[in-house]
Amino acid sequence: MQQFEIHNLTEYNIEESKLCQLVELALKKEKLINVNFNIILVDNQKIKEINQQYRNQNKVTDVITFALEDETWPQLNEIRILGDIYISIEQAKQQAKKYQHSFFRELAFLTIHGFYHLLGYNHESEEDEKIMFQKQEEVLEEYGLKR
Repeated sequence: MQQFEIHNLTEYNIEESKLCQLVELALKKEKLINVNFNIILVDNQKIKEINQQYRNQNKVTDVITFALEDETWPQLNEIRILGDIYISIEQAKQQAKKYQHSFFRELAFLTIHGFYHLLGYNHESEEDEKIMFQKQEEVLEEYGLKR
């Protein structure tokens, strides 16, 4: 059983069913079952507050993840609780304009980027970044969201 929920805490309309299909594809590609996580869509003010409180950075960002799982984290009834992905819808809209692609493409990228962070991937080294971004692009391209 895989369970994820999308919580849109903004007034913006998103294509939630398409976003769910994208996440289902990522779960399938990673062969994940019995996982639980949240995708929380917020505005710039809220993500700035979260960034200040948890990362001590007083600025807006596009995505913040709170990964709950590590090697010592117990599984509850065989369910892996991965954590939460916070995405600023306003920042995603700005970045979509900047990168000259659709808002959905940017939202999809940020969602999959956060998803891979929940799985422990990062981009702290050039090698790690290459691995993470390749995985992200494979999901996005298979879904039909090319650069």
